[in-house]
Amino acid sequence: MPRIPRLLVTGEEAYYHVISRTALEGMVLQDTDKEVLLNLLKWLAKVYFVEIYGFCIMGNHFHLVVKMLPQSYFSDDEVIARMKHYFKNLVIKKDTNTERIEDYREKFSSLSDFIKELKQRFSRYYNKKHQRRGYFWGERFRSVLLEEGPALLNCLAYIELNPVRAGLTKRPEEYRWTSLAYRLYNGNHDGFLKKDLSVLGFASEKESIEQLTAFREYVYEKGGLIVPDSACIPQEVIEDERRRKFRLSRRRLYLGKIRYFSDSGVLGSKDFVIHHYNKFKGFFRSKKKRPVSVPGIDGVYSLKRFYDKNEWATARQ
Repeated sequence: MPRIPRLLVTGEEAYYHVISRTALEGMVLQDTDKEVLLNLLKWLAKVYFVEIYGFCIMGNHFHLVVKMLPQSYFSDDEVIARMKHYFKNLVIKKDTNTERIEDYREKFSSLSDFIKELKQRFSRYYNKKHQRRGYFWGERFRSVLLEEGPALLNCLAYIELNPVRAGLTKRPEEYRWTSLAYRLYNGNHDGFLKKDLSVLGFASEKESIEQLTAFREYVYEKGGLIVPDSACIPQEVIEDERRRKFRLSRRRLYLGKIRYFSDSGVLGSKDFVIHHYNKFKGFFRSKKKRPVSVPGIDGVYSLKRFYDKNEWATARQ
């Protein structure tokens, strides 16, 4: 039976919900694997003509909400800059062959190439790590074309609620590998996620506390609805959030940052982190760990041990 053609828009901006599942039995994506997949996504987002609005990485599949940008938005110099990032150490001159630039301009504007490369690079990493061969992803990815406004908002809320519906957590942001957790606890300080949430129907031209609060309220109210064969956010949790007007208390935000940035590592002053890293060096995969400051908490540093830099380098190759 022939494949159904994808609904891919060319020459203009377009939003998509992307879903892809593994071919393996069980929840095969462990914490280290999720972190590698997230970092691959962040790296490729700097190469392709894409804006990331949301993500959720589960144990056997992932979701993305993205906006693909048309080729016409990018000058030759911008394409060359992305080629340099893509090839890393390869020297690319400004007078690079025009035909080559156009080839990569077309590639970088393709949703299919973007997701294909994300999945292929991760497959190579995973197979090498587990000394296996064969397919890792079970099917070609699915994509749904989205309209700005309610459709985009509901889809984004849906993917943020995946960990809740799966019974992994009672609050969506308590699951590390979602865009809501990234916005709240990482602060989206690196600009990986699109900051302007006005396309979801919230006022303001840039991400603000008000936008995030409004979005979080929407997600919680949706998460409290009963869905057959799925868990939901307990009503007492929603009532607690309503009393707080869906704003995170300083304590909750602080604890969330600790969970997000430490996760089986070390948290404290810079000297404290360095001292205990040297003391427990054998517990970490990488032998060149450095303390990282926790955004929004002055004087506090963390040390993560999610993955080895060599694994990340392998994934990018």
